[in-house]
Amino acid sequence: MKSNINFSYLVFLSVVAALGGFLFGYDTAVISGTTSQVAQIFQLDTLQQGWYVGCALVGSIVGVLLSGVLSDKLGRKLTMILSAVMFSVSAIGCAFCVDFNQLVVYRIIGGVGIGVVSVVSPLYISEVSVAQYRGRLVSLYQLAVTVGFLGAYLMNYQLLAWSNSGVAASDSWMDWIFISEVWRGMLGMETIPALLFFLIIFFIPESPRWLIVRGSDSRATGILQRIYGSVQQAVEQLNETKSMLLTSASSQSEWSVLLQPGIRKAVAIGTGIAILGQFMGVNAVLYYGPFIFENAGFSGGDSLFYQVMIGLVNTLTTVLALVIIDKVGRKKLVYYGVSGMIIALCCIAFYFTLGEVWQIPSWVLLFFFLAYVFSCAVSICAVIFVLLSEMYPTRVRGLAMSIAGFALWIGTYLIGQLTPWMLQNLTPAGTFLLFAGMCIPYMLIVWKLIPETAGKSLEEIERYWTDSEK
Repeated sequence: MKSNINFSYLVFLSVVAALGGFLFGYDTAVISGTTSQVAQIFQLDTLQQGWYVGCALVGSIVGVLLSGVLSDKLGRKLTMILSAVMFSVSAIGCAFCVDFNQLVVYRIIGGVGIGVVSVVSPLYISEVSVAQYRGRLVSLYQLAVTVGFLGAYLMNYQLLAWSNSGVAASDSWMDWIFISEVWRGMLGMETIPALLFFLIIFFIPESPRWLIVRGSDSRATGILQRIYGSVQQAVEQLNETKSMLLTSASSQSEWSVLLQPGIRKAVAIGTGIAILGQFMGVNAVLYYGPFIFENAGFSGGDSLFYQVMIGLVNTLTTVLALVIIDKVGRKKLVYYGVSGMIIALCCIAFYFTLGEVWQIPSWVLLFFFLAYVFSCAVSICAVIFVLLSEMYPTRVRGLAMSIAGFALWIGTYLIGQLTPWMLQNLTPAGTFLLFAGMCIPYMLIVWKLIPETAGKSLEEIERYWTDSEK
């Protein structure tokens, strides 16, 4: 039966949805290469610089709150189309904006797109996947995010090199965007993948599980038949999903279902690991890596080079996680990876405490950081979107993921704001020891409260939560 599954079709659907993750990563990372230029062009003070960096995050929080309602009401496909439109409008608007206020508005629009796609893309992949491949297919989204980060770094580097080469563009507007104010080109180049995302979404079907919720059984059966390669398996999956919908009391409102004891517990756990994961240091390293390295005594050029290496290790390790997540299992990856994170974080703290006194070579600190990024990328970064996309009932999956996603973005915002303060007041050593300490409750939650979901259908996972409180 397994051999009948149309794996190439599943990969196509997943790659299309994962392109939203690339846009997420690019839009998030591209800002790092534009801040100083924008501050100079628009004569920004420090508060305005902070607002320029943080305004997209405000949009992301709004987007993640809207994503659940939109994806449950309009469907996963149409919601992804809306996010692609927002990315396109944002990229074009940023390239051609005439003042700082317009730039902020377009960055917020892009942030809304980030928030929406961070929920709906992994959700869609999870719902079209079959149990034995779901982990690695949903992990394609996280891989796309890391590739988006690298793509932004490389695009910033290449456009800046072109701008500094002294070669004039043929048209005045091209010269304006790619030479004299190259930050416009950095932000505007997102238009290409955004338009590709918009166009290619029209070639994928709606989520069959969402169609079943909406009573479109015939359309859902046709899509399931193409996925499973068998009418019998398609009908069996249709009946299993409909059975779970009847069990969850379809006459109740979405909020009533969400507040049922077992489902409420799943939402609370998902929210907990989403926000806790942000306080284990990953975004502090990805966002403030150059700053941390410079404080450790490295030159600015070395700091940027080290950050590129961190991004490369992050991407390559995500590929490894994608390959093994369904074989090893979600929980084992967390156990191994988070244990490695704790060791690496303690070693980083040790370096900042005694590295100068003991004259430890600088490459040792880089090694500790790369070990941390490896451990993180192979575990919590790869697992979080997989778990959040498969923990919740079909009827309220969008809404529940929106709640967990909101917690994740609040954690991201807090760690972004607090990291400079912690580095200054807790010292780098104290900051990284704090991150190590936050790893322990995360691992305990996964160990004690979350079931192993590898190889289980979404309906089997839903049944675990609904039966757990009986």
